[in-house]
Amino acid sequence: MNERRVAERLWLIVPAAGRGRRMGAELPKQYLALAGRPVLAHTLSRLHQAFPEACLCLCLDPGDAHFDAGWVPFDQWRRSPGGVERADSVRQALAALAGEARDDDLVLVHDVARPCVTVADLHQLLAVLREDSAGGLLASPVADTMKRDDGYERVSQTEPRRGLWHAQTPQGFRYGLLCRALHEAVASGLEVTDEASAVEALGLKPRLVPGRRDNIKITHPEDLALAEHILAAQQGTSSPNHIYEETP
Repeated sequence: MNERRVAERLWLIVPAAGRGRRMGAELPKQYLALAGRPVLAHTLSRLHQAFPEACLCLCLDPGDAHFDAGWVPFDQWRRSPGGVERADSVRQALAALAGEARDDDLVLVHDVARPCVTVADLHQLLAVLREDSAGGLLASPVADTMKRDDGYERVSQTEPRRGLWHAQTPQGFRYGLLCRALHEAVASGLEVTDEASAVEALGLKPRLVPGRRDNIKITHPEDLALAEHILAAQQGTSSPNHIYEETP
């Protein structure tokens, strides 16, 4: 193992400042109950199972009154103020790591609303990222027929699905590259919906790392029940209230 890899640190950024308006719930979706615990607690637990030595930066709304530090299993972690958009939260988290993170340190950004990501997929992604300078992300090939609407909820055309992937998280890049990509996106007025699109704008091609389709993002009310069943299935039990513990 060379000196760069010995010195390399792994940073996790979890944006968790969203309001979750599409859920139509009183609480932000990261605090909704999932198998007896908040969604946020499940997500952080899964990341910790895969990367117990990583340093976590949790992006929270400055006025968040629901957060409980007892849900954080990491020894090394900090709270960072969340922004209006996901990209704002990630940029502020990267700024908070300045002076500690090295340019070649790996940074994984993971949606707080994806509690079903598996330890195996997390390990596979990290192995790929260590060998690819352009970074990468978990993703799954599109299986459904894709329709483009005409702006009025009618089919305009059918899009070929060959070569299309559903982007997931985590998405991972070297610290220096991710800082540059998000800075240039802001400077050019480019609207980015994920970290990969900012890196793509630099002319790079991040790796698509095949991940399980059950790495769903809780967005709509029905997703919460689905996530409970996924956690139960991953554990191999029929009870959706059984808390998942995956063996690394």
